[in-house]
Amino acid sequence: MTTPAKLLGHGLEAGRAATVAALCVLMVVPPAMAAVPATTPSSSIVLPTNVQQTPLTHQQKTLHALNRLTFGPRPGDEQAVNKMGLEPWFQRQLHPETIDDSAFEARLNQFPALRLSQAEMMRRYPAPQMIRQMARTGAPLPTDPVEHAIYADSMAAYLAKIENAEATQDSTTAPGASTDMAEVDNIRGAKTADADSQLMSDGTMQKVNANGKRRFNESPMGEDEVAAVLSLPPGQRFERLVAMSPEEMVSFRKGVKPRELGTLMKGLSPAQQESLAAMQGPVRMVSSEAMQERILRDAYSERQLQAVMVDFWLNHFSVYIRKNQLEPYLLASYEHDAVLPNALGKFEDLLIANAKSPAMLLYLDNAQSIGPNSRAASRGKRISQAAPDSNIAKALPKGLNENYGRELMELHTLGVNGGYTQKDVIEVAKCFTGWTIDRPNQGGSSDFVFEENRHEPGPKTVLGHTIPEGGVNEGLQVLHILATSPATAHFVSNKLAVRFVSDTPPPALVNRMAATFLKTDGDIRAVLSTMFHSPEFWAPSVYRAKVKTPIEFMASALRASDATVANPIALVQAMNQLGMPIYGMQTPNGYSWQADHWVSSNALVSRMNFALVLSGDHVPGAHPDWPRLLGDPQESPVVTSPNSATELKLEALLLGQPAASHTRETVMNQFTNPATQQAAQQNFALKSNESDDVGAGASFLRVNTGAPKQQKQSPGFQAVQPVTPLDTMAGLLLGSPDFQRR
Repeated sequence: MTTPAKLLGHGLEAGRAATVAALCVLMVVPPAMAAVPATTPSSSIVLPTNVQQTPLTHQQKTLHALNRLTFGPRPGDEQAVNKMGLEPWFQRQLHPETIDDSAFEARLNQFPALRLSQAEMMRRYPAPQMIRQMARTGAPLPTDPVEHAIYADSMAAYLAKIENAEATQDSTTAPGASTDMAEVDNIRGAKTADADSQLMSDGTMQKVNANGKRRFNESPMGEDEVAAVLSLPPGQRFERLVAMSPEEMVSFRKGVKPRELGTLMKGLSPAQQESLAAMQGPVRMVSSEAMQERILRDAYSERQLQAVMVDFWLNHFSVYIRKNQLEPYLLASYEHDAVLPNALGKFEDLLIANAKSPAMLLYLDNAQSIGPNSRAASRGKRISQAAPDSNIAKALPKGLNENYGRELMELHTLGVNGGYTQKDVIEVAKCFTGWTIDRPNQGGSSDFVFEENRHEPGPKTVLGHTIPEGGVNEGLQVLHILATSPATAHFVSNKLAVRFVSDTPPPALVNRMAATFLKTDGDIRAVLSTMFHSPEFWAPSVYRAKVKTPIEFMASALRASDATVANPIALVQAMNQLGMPIYGMQTPNGYSWQADHWVSSNALVSRMNFALVLSGDHVPGAHPDWPRLLGDPQESPVVTSPNSATELKLEALLLGQPAASHTRETVMNQFTNPATQQAAQQNFALKSNESDDVGAGASFLRVNTGAPKQQKQSPGFQAVQPVTPLDTMAGLLLGSPDFQRR
């Protein structure tokens, strides 16, 4: 049986663990209960449920709308909504094009790569497939100095990885050896058949003999040499880094201290910082920026309902970022081009954009699907019969892939009990043969293309509808049938009601939303409007009865604390610890919106720890300012000696209403205890670069020379950092059950 003390102790002395244990009790005790035994089993832990029966007051309606239709109120939002009026505010949120979002857009200027076209991004920041292709063919590297450096470093790391994989495979019996043998075999298969290739310092490729090996100098660059680079003006410093050979760059990275990273990046433009990060690994830089943008949109966009719906649809049409090494390059286009413009539009338009999205085509394998009777299949059979062991034969598409057809009906439209059969899955898959992407492994744009020679000829029958032979139009007809189906209207409406209203939404509400869906040809705005104007949305029983998912919890905490997020990288890491990695759901069903998937002892403790670390200004790159928010910018007694009056002000600021009596009692008992913050910092440690000004270059010090993998060390602070009682008081409220509900 797991007790709160055991959960929060994590090696702390018994006294400190017992002190911090009250935090777990705070999170699991319903307000009506005076106490919970310390041995409460985790299986019985639940967040307190709402017990309000009287109609919502005007203030409660405002808070309810802000908690359900945004990622949570910021200071001043409640007053702004009251001034505008709830209905005008809602109508404005339904039409995000009328809302000035330039401040949020300016924040995205730190990610220039995400503004590039998909083809340009992949050209400038090559995917691993591109590097492997160049290694096979001996293709020359780009002549542009910056791109040359990115390609050269990537090529060198790739070749070193091959050598290390081979060396590791040859010593798998050594003590502690651990190798992904499939990965080793893949890397070996990517080598040129006749000889190894070696990258020279000028970026050219040269053949070497069978015994030739690519070795990096493992010694870090000397302190004086590093200091000389750091002392250069920004422009010259960047030029010096770009001019380094791959071997020298590895030596330099190993010689730079973490505390010097801010100096290294100081004065460099966002594009220059991106380039330095890409020299370490383009795919890591691109994926990191895609995830950081998600957090910034949720926390800062003025178009909050659109941001909530983008989050909803990206989860509904879930894509896993680690499906392969090309997927991260497709996510920016997936969000910007497929989901964002259609998040509040017609469902059929969204469905089509999603079906044509390279990210989805690759994730659910439709890009590989080929009609069994297509011209491409016939050609493949001839090649396989003539040369079954040739590389061409091995690279040919393998046949009809049903993954997308199945998930399209089960998860995207009709639902599990939507009335389709396995035969429908096969027929839908045939309709979508030929829907693929442009040469992803040969330097193509990876945009959507329809390849007629892959398409299965002949008519198909889907859900009783005859689809005449028509190339790409067959898939469009299938999408129209699905988008206009009553089963789809009900499935999507129910999922929206679960997200916005209740884990078990009233059937009458879902039916009205579904009727609007069918009447308006899937107009998402109209469906949301029906929901907003339904009595079930405003029922006292649903007020503050939804438990926040980790992304909702983080975004709402950032918004409630009005934290200044200068660098979201640590927040991406925090989402991993909170159990909801961004683009991290491996299965295509997406994350759940229901409480039972998120309420557990470990999860609640992690949330409390994050709240305390954030409030104590120890999330790198995210900074709250409690004295300013409390209207006390100058140092005063509220900073050094917070009291019950301060706690009441924080309740109004963070919760919008008085806290439950047990919450208030626990906060007042714990906020002066230093062990509270010490435990949080030790148990929810986030990597710090000691500077907010590092942008995309935060991963610059990750050195990957192809050396044998070492046991990962837990990230953490070198020492527990001091905090004020005010920080702890605010953190306890952010981690309380009152804040966990929306």
